Amino acid sequence: MKHIYGKIGLITLAGLLVWAGMAIAADTPNLAPRKIEIQRGYTEEAAKCIECHAEKTPGIYEDWKVGRMANAGVSCYDCHNVESNSPMAGQCSGLKGTKIFISPMVSAKTCSRCHPSEVDEFMKSGHADLSRAAVYDKNKSGGGLVKLQEHYEGAAFLGVEDGSLTNQAARTSGCKVCHGSVVELGPDNKPINNTWPGGVGTLYPDGSVGTCTVCHTRHAFSVAEARKPEACASCHLGPDHPHIEIYHESKHGQIFLTEGEEWTWDSASGTWQPGDYRAPTCATCHMSGIGELQTTHNVNERLKWDLVHQRSEIRTGVRGDGVKGDKLMRKVCINCHGPSHIDETRQTLDSAVALYNVYWDEAVKMKTELAAKGLLGDDPWSDGFQELMYFLWHHTGRRARHGTAMFGPDYAHWHGFFQVFQVVKDMQGIYNWRLENNKIEDLSTVMSTGPI
Repeated sequence: MKHIYGKIGLITLAGLLVWAGMAIAADTPNLAPRKIEIQRGYTEEAAKCIECHAEKTPGIYEDWKVGRMANAGVSCYDCHNVESNSPMAGQCSGLKGTKIFISPMVSAKTCSRCHPSEVDEFMKSGHADLSRAAVYDKNKSGGGLVKLQEHYEGAAFLGVEDGSLTNQAARTSGCKVCHGSVVELGPDNKPINNTWPGGVGTLYPDGSVGTCTVCHTRHAFSVAEARKPEACASCHLGPDHPHIEIYHESKHGQIFLTEGEEWTWDSASGTWQPGDYRAPTCATCHMSGIGELQTTHNVNERLKWDLVHQRSEIRTGVRGDGVKGDKLMRKVCINCHGPSHIDETRQTLDSAVALYNVYWDEAVKMKTELAAKGLLGDDPWSDGFQELMYFLWHHTGRRARHGTAMFGPDYAHWHGFFQVFQVVKDMQGIYNWRLENNKIEDLSTVMSTGPI
């Protein structure tokens, strides 16, 4: 009997659902005839790409398979397919004779099909602006950088052929990996001359700028990976901008190194908040949604000072809005710190910038006077005064400023202001000698600053 009543109950329930469905249909006639259909799968072309790469490049396939692209039904074909008239259009061996064209290069322009807001924000950032450094035109701004990389670091002054791949090796192995490059193409529209893959500011033949996979490494495109400080560390390190080293020295970095692997890294965009992590990473402060702030891919947006160039100024123009940036960064800090703590740290940064500028202004004053008296060498890299001036801002000065901004006391002081002071003292020694003797000293008499 129990089974019979059970069946009657199910029949009655089914009848009620049908009746309810009819009632809803009557009230919402626009929904009644609609059929919701979810289809999963790939086009024939996409399936062929997946099958081929699963066999020939299993590492790429496995990365893609466990990533969000595969989960969303986005295939190799969707990102690498290009129009036949694209300057980057080419064909692999499996596509010869077909009307399908692909490119190994995927620029931010391609990513913007699905991520338009992120790419728009990126295009306003310092990362995209690095493309200017990728354009090596001797007749435009940056010509000094070209001479450094192609003449000196390329060893052209030692007889290495100008324009050769050997001459370009320092730039292609170092500079372009982070800054980017101008992609050159061969007859088959594939990249040549070590111009690809490049860094975040790469200029592509289709006229677009940007390589998203610098941070969201292909082909998994993991948001968790991009949120970890290691994602930034491949470029933001070393003697001129040791951001990862400074971060690790800071209390923020200490907490991350101690317990970071236990944090939640894969929360949806805009929902990754304190509680998922106990201390901020690079992404938290510069990009992530936190508190009332929205996620941004404009890494300039929350910055007050330009701590990179020769003299620090509050950011304006293409480098961002420093006044607004200070307010936004404070909104990051308030999630974990009180107003008094925030005011103290921001004032410390302002004071450190002011101190560095005093040193830099003194160096500029000395250089201006030496130039007026004809006491500067034509070759800055064979002139002790000018070489020291480069290290003053590009190495020691940056370390002092960034060390202060990111709470790394050893970098702010011993790698920073202590060496800033040493360098300027040595510059004063050269300056005074030249004025007293009215000539440029021999290289053997240049004072040494030690490690810089």
